[in-house]
Amino acid sequence: MSVQALLQALCFVAAVALLTRPLGRYMFRVFEGHPPLRSTLGRLERLCYRLSGVDPAEEQGWVAYAASLLVFSALGLLGSYAILRLQAVLPLDPQGLPGVAPALAFNTAASFTTNTDWQSYAGEGTMSYLSQMAALAWHNFTSAAAGIGVALAVARGLTRRLAPDAPRTLGNFWVDLTRATVYLLLPASLLVALFLASQGVLQTLAPYLSVTTLEGARQVLALGPVASQEAIKQLGTNGGGFFNANSAHPFENPTPLTNLVEMVLIFAIPAGLTWTYGRMARSQRQGWALFGAMLALFLAGATALTWAEHQPNPALAGLGVDQSAGNLEGKEVRFGVDATALFATATTDASCGAVNGVHDSFNPLGGLVPLVDMQLGEVIFGGVGAGLYGMLVFVVLTVFIAGLMVGRTPELLGKKIEPREMKLATIYILIFPLLVLPLTAWAAVTPAAGAAANAGPHGLSELLYAFTSGAGNNGSAFAGLDATSPFWLVALALDMLLGRFFMLLPALAIAGSMVGKKAVEPGPGTFPTDGWLFGALLVAVIVVVGALTYFPALTLGPILEHVLAGAGKVF
Repeated sequence: MSVQALLQALCFVAAVALLTRPLGRYMFRVFEGHPPLRSTLGRLERLCYRLSGVDPAEEQGWVAYAASLLVFSALGLLGSYAILRLQAVLPLDPQGLPGVAPALAFNTAASFTTNTDWQSYAGEGTMSYLSQMAALAWHNFTSAAAGIGVALAVARGLTRRLAPDAPRTLGNFWVDLTRATVYLLLPASLLVALFLASQGVLQTLAPYLSVTTLEGARQVLALGPVASQEAIKQLGTNGGGFFNANSAHPFENPTPLTNLVEMVLIFAIPAGLTWTYGRMARSQRQGWALFGAMLALFLAGATALTWAEHQPNPALAGLGVDQSAGNLEGKEVRFGVDATALFATATTDASCGAVNGVHDSFNPLGGLVPLVDMQLGEVIFGGVGAGLYGMLVFVVLTVFIAGLMVGRTPELLGKKIEPREMKLATIYILIFPLLVLPLTAWAAVTPAAGAAANAGPHGLSELLYAFTSGAGNNGSAFAGLDATSPFWLVALALDMLLGRFFMLLPALAIAGSMVGKKAVEPGPGTFPTDGWLFGALLVAVIVVVGALTYFPALTLGPILEHVLAGAGKVF
């Protein structure tokens, strides 16, 4: 790693750390304190309540909270599906693009509803400006806001101390959704969009340009309202690019500075939510313990991926190619190995899915790192909201294991962890592999599905990556997989929907079970959950659960590919 690359990594970590406290404090004020109701944003919030008939003072139990989220998501899915199917007859389509085919429209609507933003299409050749803004960017805001709401509801369940006769409520989904959009995502995205536009990211409704190249050929340059979508794409850990090349495209990510800022945006809200959780728990050490565990896992992955991509590409061995700069296949020379490895680690840690290089072109062990990042549960900062509530489920599991180790009843923030919470936590943890592994096996033995991937262990890695990315609501891909057939469009759509909504239900159920429990003061046998020892145990539990679950599949995929590459057999 060069000095420049090391400085970039340090700047990235420092920027995320410096943003965590002020952003976390602001989110606590918005959601748990006193938002600025007399401001312009406050008036917009009140207008939303009047138009929708929501009483912001009325709170919901976990069942009502979950039902509200499911109804809202279902309506959003149907609305975006209709826009995509009808885009040919809707305005703001200067290119005259046809309506999106039914299977692709369903896949795309499911993808953006679930904050996955998996794209089985080239954006500039498939989606009109209206589809990009009204269907896709709309979900970039609302799916991120919904994830933040669930994280807050789970945190309230763990941290609230209610009177015995008080209702067991977790907040109001409609209030959390509105405040996350009005006070956080909209103003932040506006500022980021202005910055990106100043750096050269496009923002226009003009038709595509037809230009003459230096060779005399005609080339069409795709344009569009890119900066506004790029801002929420990164800030909301959505990942869906306006262009097919995503953040490798110079119109989305033109400079090293925008590359760094876009990476920081991916981690900004997930990191800030750890501080918000600490404030809700009345102990900032609780939040910093989560932040430290996430940061340790991120640094391990970034180091491993950077090292792996600095190794020569085995496919080019013996061809006389100078590989002193590492594996440059599939990477933008504007960014090189180090910035691509750092971006890939961040985007798969945070279930963002944005890419500035081709993960399919990574060395075998390089491709292993993004896979493992996602398979650990998308909790290494994770998606907006989803990372926090996923990590809190692992906290419940870790507290239970720690209680067994010290021979005491496990307690979290003074509340006992009992069999009901452990059953729900186990269900949460099992849903992910029960989606990924059977679907991967099914695709591997289905001729039409398996033919869409490459041969050998690399092809298995592509299948495994696709379903891991879908169930984890990440959205990045091993681009060697052709996921455009009806099988892949429908299978991945179901994978994304089940991975999103089947996992948040047990998380909310844990919160509903914990919120009414009496909190007792910690005693001499209580295992503290606010120090480095608990953070280390939390990291160990996350790694062990992931390793035990996915190691056999990884052995047959990227690990076997690495071994065979060393023997001279390349796929």
